[in-house]
Amino acid sequence: QVQLVESGGGLVQAGGSLRLTCAASTNIFSINAMGWYRQAPGKQRELVAAITRSAGTNYADFVKGRFTISRDNPWTTVYLQMNSLKPEDTAVYYCNAFILATPISRGTYYWGQGTQVTVSS
Repeated sequence: QVQLVESGGGLVQAGGSLRLTCAASTNIFSINAMGWYRQAPGKQRELVAAITRSAGTNYADFVKGRFTISRDNPWTTVYLQMNSLKPEDTAVYYCNAFILATPISRGTYYWGQGTQVTVSS
């Protein structure tokens, strides 16, 4: 059973920083990509940032220069360092991962349970 466990959300004032962490269960074969999405009330879930097995990164325009995605090695955890936070960054942030659970399984996308980030003005 693959699990993604997020932590690090909370309440912060505008201009502040938070660091989100997403840890994958260790009983997996391979992680091919991980990313962070967010969903604000009444809005669709949107990509914030992603990182691939080769350490390539991709950021949404609205976080470029403010957020940084990184991972550990060997890869079980992904981080999202969020600086210069704005009230419009308020949302539930979800971790997403494309994982091969075993050497013979098909790659599958998994989601974490979400962590609330609230930025006050």
